[in-house]
Amino acid sequence: MIHRRFRRIVALASGALLTATLAFAAPASTAPAGLRIQAQTQTPLVVNARWGGHPTYDRIVIDLQGYVPTATVTPVPKLIHDGSGTPVPLPGRYFLEIRLNPAAAHDDAGANVYLGPKLQQINLPKLKGIALTGDYEGYVTFGAAFDTLPYYRAFTLHSPERFVVDIAR
Repeated sequence: MIHRRFRRIVALASGALLTATLAFAAPASTAPAGLRIQAQTQTPLVVNARWGGHPTYDRIVIDLQGYVPTATVTPVPKLIHDGSGTPVPLPGRYFLEIRLNPAAAHDDAGANVYLGPKLQQINLPKLKGIALTGDYEGYVTFGAAFDTLPYYRAFTLHSPERFVVDIAR
C-alpha cells in the first residue's frame, strides 16, 4: 500500500515538473519574434519620401526606420497642413492623403529626422506634386497631387521598411 502511494506521488511530481518545464521552455525560433515585439513598441520614424516614373505607373515610396505602421491612402478634395489648416500649394485637381500612425518625423528630443522634400512639384505623367503635410501627435501625413483621377494600390516592402503607393497611368 505504501509502495503504491509512493509511486503515485512520484508520478504526480514528475508530471508537474514536466508541465512546468514545458510551460517555461520556448523553441529557439520564437526568440526573434519576441525581439520584434519589443522593437515595435518604439514609434517608427519617417525619414524620407521619394518618387519615380515607370513604364505603366508612377510610384511614391515613404522610407521608415523601425516597422511599417498602419497607413491609409484617402482621396481628398484639397490638401491642407495638419494643425494649421492652411492650404498646400500644389498644382492639381485630384489629391491623395497618405497618413501613417503611429509614426513621427522627429526624434524624442524633437529634432527633425525627415530628410525628404517638404513640398515638391513633380512632372511625371500622373504625379504632379508631393508634400509633407503633417507630423503631429503620432501621425505623419503626406499629400500627393494629380491632374487626372488617380487609380492606385498601396502596400509595404521590408528590409528596409517602406510604404509604397503605385499610381496607374
